[in-house]
Amino acid sequence: MMTPLEARLTKENEALRQENARQAQEIKLLREKIDLLVRRVFGASSEKMDTDQLLLALEGAEAKKPEASSDALAALEAEPEKTVKPARKPKKKGGISDELLDSLPAVEVVLVPEEVRAEPEAYRLVDEVVTKQLDYQPPRYVCNKIIRQRYARIDEPHRPPVIAVLPTMLERSKAGPGLLASILTAKYCDHLPLYRQQQIAKWRHGIELSRQDMSRWVGLAAEWLQPIYQIILGGVLDGEYAQVDETVIKYLVPGSGRAQHGYFWTIKRPGGDAAFHWATTRAAKVLKKIIPADFSGIIQCDGYSAYPAFAKRHGQPIRLAACWAHARREFVEASQTGAKKADALLIVRLIGHLYNIEARLREQRASGKLRAVIRNSESRPIIERIGTILRHWKRKGRHFPTSQMGKAVDYTLTLWHGLRVFIEEGRIELDNNEVENAIRPTAVGKKNWLFIGDAEAGERSAIVFTVIEACRRRGVDPFEYLREVFTQMPTMAANDYPSLAPDAWLKKRKLPKPSSKAPAVIDASNPQRHCA
Repeated sequence: MMTPLEARLTKENEALRQENARQAQEIKLLREKIDLLVRRVFGASSEKMDTDQLLLALEGAEAKKPEASSDALAALEAEPEKTVKPARKPKKKGGISDELLDSLPAVEVVLVPEEVRAEPEAYRLVDEVVTKQLDYQPPRYVCNKIIRQRYARIDEPHRPPVIAVLPTMLERSKAGPGLLASILTAKYCDHLPLYRQQQIAKWRHGIELSRQDMSRWVGLAAEWLQPIYQIILGGVLDGEYAQVDETVIKYLVPGSGRAQHGYFWTIKRPGGDAAFHWATTRAAKVLKKIIPADFSGIIQCDGYSAYPAFAKRHGQPIRLAACWAHARREFVEASQTGAKKADALLIVRLIGHLYNIEARLREQRASGKLRAVIRNSESRPIIERIGTILRHWKRKGRHFPTSQMGKAVDYTLTLWHGLRVFIEEGRIELDNNEVENAIRPTAVGKKNWLFIGDAEAGERSAIVFTVIEACRRRGVDPFEYLREVFTQMPTMAANDYPSLAPDAWLKKRKLPKPSSKAPAVIDASNPQRHCA
């Protein structure tokens, strides 16, 4: 029988052993996290895995850990502090001067009143009202002279003269359709911030543009594109299946001097268009704004909790389909850390078989019905095997819950019902990669402009990104499309706007056209005219 001292020492020894085991496990998990973070920062971003290496790992071979480059870890030198403040330069007046416009080649457009067109012999020309715009016709800037001729009736000289109505866009901006299209294409397609566009205009063309004016023009252009945005969004949701994802983008809060997290929510119709929606939150209430109240069907998404919360409260039945690419990503990361890499690689290999089946179906251009049949006969057994393995590991406690592998197992089993949806529905994709690919333009832009100016700028960006992405998907030059939209829309009735949607616009362009001479760009010293 142990003495009280021996019992106390034995108890303390056991407690120390348990604490030592706990700390050893914690150190192991922390090393996994550090290794994973190093790979994310310095390693290749591709998730592709070499087949030979995969087989070696499954047989028990240990892969070497990559080492971070010493060059990548070099510290940046701090900018030396300035002790003398430079003298303030006088602020230059913003806006577009008449002197600048008069120095440019001119394109004259004559607007004749409808009354005069209908009865030209009854009117005489009194005078002209000239409105000037700065426009851009690659590779040079020109001055659009919008000449509105004022007419008086010959037989009724006391009646007020008539004049063509100035399009609304011209009343609110001195920027021509080509200039608006150029700024939007450079900012949202080529990802050039406004300050860089300002520098290019000055250095290459001698044109001084105000960033405040350019920002205001972007807002005006987004306002005009709103009806087309709604048409695209309606087409995306005009069905019973949509993919949804969100990405974080910082935006500035006016007056605070700080950046906060905003979100671009992306809605994609597989094989069709994508639409962006800006929100300052990632809550489920955003989905309520995006998804119509009468929408019912399938939404494919990741494991974020907002989606089941929205589906539960939505008035119509919604089924959530999960993404196998997200599940695979968890196991790929687990295969790069920890001692039991072979387990993770086994699941990666099985998921790879699912993708091989899908690749074959795409090559065969299989219909939805055929895809459902093949998936039921070939993909279902693979999924059942994956589920059996994961549940067995979970039940036996093979992987520590907070380890990367434990998290991968929990993530996949939590979404298990959603991951099985694609077997039963032939139209459903295996993953959410289409919507993730649609988000990529915003990711490229973030590297250049870092953040969005404010919440309203986020809304404008969502509208323009949606239209630009629709052009990209159809192989349409966004500059040509936007220039034509901004030329035609100000004089159109609202019920004619659908004809400017990308699909309708492209069909119209493909129709055979009667031969006609395009209006020439005329030098200001010898102006010629064309009527509109």
